[in-house]
Amino acid sequence: MKKLFMKYLSIIATIYLLSLVFYSIHIDSISALLIMGLVLLGVNLLLKPILLLITLPLSLLTLGLFSFIVNAWMIMIADHFVSTINMGGFLNSLIAAFIIVLFNHLFAGMAKASC
Repeated sequence: MKKLFMKYLSIIATIYLLSLVFYSIHIDSISALLIMGLVLLGVNLLLKPILLLITLPLSLLTLGLFSFIVNAWMIMIADHFVSTINMGGFLNSLIAAFIIVLFNHLFAGMAKASC
């Protein structure tokens, strides 16, 4: 449960910080950001394993870098379901996917250090 909460925090923090940096990422309200985090978490839990399995040959050829593309697709799918947030396209989603992975590792490191 703690791991899911850390992922949720990293998703919310990343999308919020990117909305401050990039003008093309637009968030209408804090509640929309929280809903986007929940939707993205759900999409990652349900669809991501299936897409990673389908794209396994490409992921092996690129030594795992194709997983960032799959993560960007997950962000774009979640963006489609939450109409009050606009991620601004594939490149912004790809940058968000990369930063979400970085924040996940940072938060996981902090959680292990506090235990």
